[in-house]
Amino acid sequence: MSRQLDHLVVGARNLEEGAAWCQATFGVQPGPGGQHAFMGTHNRLLRLGGEGFEAAYLEIIAIDPQAPAPGRARWFGLDTPAVQAALAQGPQLLHWVMRSSSLLADQQRLAAAGQDPGRVQAAERPTPAGLLRWQITVPDDGLPRCGGALPTLIAWDGAHPTERMPDSGLSLRQLQLRGLPGDAAALLPAAHVTHLPGPGPALQARLSGPHGEVLLASPFFVE
Repeated sequence: MSRQLDHLVVGARNLEEGAAWCQATFGVQPGPGGQHAFMGTHNRLLRLGGEGFEAAYLEIIAIDPQAPAPGRARWFGLDTPAVQAALAQGPQLLHWVMRSSSLLADQQRLAAAGQDPGRVQAAERPTPAGLLRWQITVPDDGLPRCGGALPTLIAWDGAHPTERMPDSGLSLRQLQLRGLPGDAAALLPAAHVTHLPGPGPALQARLSGPHGEVLLASPFFVE
């Protein structure tokens, strides 16, 4: 069984604002992404390097104004007043996604720890190289658990997106989490993902790139 960080989720009010933030913050432009028709969202992606994070990326995601309403809560809390108020201040680190070779077993373990990450759903989106397909856990209410520290689980069917992404010059050095119950924290991947005690942001990600070292922090705090 293997578990590793798949990607970081940065929410934005729109992708134009998210791309401008990425350039200003890291000195790097995000690459193309695509549309998630079943969620009414779209994204742009940026490959991450760094020891232990060689197959990871950063996702900038926003509600797609051209897509019809999905008829359900969008993922990562994008519909909620709390997230929308945070994004009004600028793009924000909202969540992280963990790749698991045993997605269903890990979903059941998290549920047994009292932190159900949601039901497993099949998803896909078109790319110039063909369809990307994956399975992902999505809560019915769309809300990330534990302020975003409890990971969404993902398993890819076929190619991983990073296989088609160029090197961005941006590296993830460390991801720190707060607020996970012990049984859930035990499922964290070992490589540079740590759980901290005490109050503070639910997530903190330390990255380095053309503009030097940058610390991203979730707008949601654990007391």
